[in-house]
Amino acid sequence: MSEADSPRGRIALMSGVASGNLPMNERFVQHMDRCLTCRACEAVCPNNVAYGQLIDAARVMIVTSSSDLLSGSVGTKKSWLRKWLEIEFISKPFRFDQLRIFFRFFQKSGLLQRLQKSGLLGRTKLAKLIAQVPPSIGNPYAADNIKETISGWRAVYPAVGKQRGKVGLFLGCVARLADVETLNSAIFVLNRLGYTVFVPSTQTCCGALHQHGGDKAKAMMLARQNRKAFGGLDLSNIITTASGCGVQLAECGAYKVQRSNHLVEKMEKDSCSDFSSLIVDVNKFLVSANGWNDVDILPLSSKIAVQDPCSLRNGLRDQMHVYTLLSYIPKIQVAPLAGNDQCCGAAGTYFIDQPDFAMKLQAEKISAVRDNDIRYLVTSNIGCSLHIASGLRAIGSSVEVLHPVTLLARQMGIQ
Repeated sequence: MSEADSPRGRIALMSGVASGNLPMNERFVQHMDRCLTCRACEAVCPNNVAYGQLIDAARVMIVTSSSDLLSGSVGTKKSWLRKWLEIEFISKPFRFDQLRIFFRFFQKSGLLQRLQKSGLLGRTKLAKLIAQVPPSIGNPYAADNIKETISGWRAVYPAVGKQRGKVGLFLGCVARLADVETLNSAIFVLNRLGYTVFVPSTQTCCGALHQHGGDKAKAMMLARQNRKAFGGLDLSNIITTASGCGVQLAECGAYKVQRSNHLVEKMEKDSCSDFSSLIVDVNKFLVSANGWNDVDILPLSSKIAVQDPCSLRNGLRDQMHVYTLLSYIPKIQVAPLAGNDQCCGAAGTYFIDQPDFAMKLQAEKISAVRDNDIRYLVTSNIGCSLHIASGLRAIGSSVEVLHPVTLLARQMGIQ
C-alpha cells in the first residue's frame, strides 16, 4: 500500500486539493474511493482527528467539482441505474416493503436461485447485489389483536404486561426487505421486557449512503425527515438494529450546515443534537433495560463467534454490549471472531465500487469462520451480515449469520 492510501496520506491529499496546491484528478479520486471509511484510524488516533468527517468532505469536493480532469470512469461517477435506485428506493424506503411480495415469489419459484447460478449477469454490479439477497424474505412482525397496518408494519406494538417505557424503532431501508427477522426480533424482545414500540410510517433512510457518496444535502434532507417522523411521540429512545444506521443518526449533530442565515443554522444543529441524543444501538439499550427477571430464556449449548462491525466498534464504540447481551443466554459459549479489528469489506457500497479489495477482506472473514467450530456468527450490522453470509453460502457453509437480538428472541420463544 502506498502512503497516499494511508489515512495520513489521504489527509495530505485532501489538504492539497482544498488549498489548490494539488489538482482534482482521477488519481486523487482513486485514493479517496479506496478508503473503506471504517474509521479504525480515527478510533486509535491520539489527536482525535475526525477522519470520518474529513473523508466525507473530500467526497463532497469530488462530487461538486467542475474539473475537466475527471472522466466518467472514476468510482465516484454513478451509473443511471445506481442513481435511479438511490432516488426511487433508498430515499423512499417504504418501496422496499412493496417489493416483498415480488422477492418472495421469485424465491419460492426458484427463479432467483437459478438466476444467481446461471452466470447470465457475469461479474456485474447487479450480480453482486443479487448475491447479497438472503435465502428467504420474511414478513413484518404481527402482534396480537392489532388491526392497523402500515405497509406491513404496525404503527404501535404495545408492551406485554406492565409498560416500562416507550421507544421508537428505526427500520432503515434495505433492512425492511433483507433483515426483517432482526427487526421482528427487536420488537418481540422489547415488548416482552415491557416497552411499547413505535414504528412511524414516515421515517426514511438514515442517509449514510448519501453522506459517504458526497451528497451532504440529501443526507441532511433525510435527517430532517426522520426527526419529523419521530418527533412528538414522547420517546425515551430511538432503537437502531443496524450499527451503520446508528452511527449516521447519532452523528446528525456533527453535520455542518452551510447556510447564510446563522439563526437557521443554529436551530438546525440544535434540532440534530436533540434527535441524535435519543439514538441507541439495540444491544446497548437491552443490556441496561429493565424486565429481564420477568422473561424466560432457554439455554443454548452452542459455540458462537461475534463479528464486530466497524460502525459499532469504531463509530459508536459499543461493541462490548453485544457480548454482555449474549451472556444472558444460559450455557452459551461466545468468543470474538479472529481479526475483528479488520473491516469485512462490505462498507456500504464498497463491495460494489471496489470489488477486488472487498472480496479479499471477505475471504479473510470466511477463513476466520472456517477456522472455528461454530454454529452461529453474530453481527450487528446488516451490511456485514449480508456480505459475510453471501460468502459463506458460496462455499456451502452451514454457519448461520444473524443479529444477536435475533438469537436472543429465538431463545425467548419468538415464532
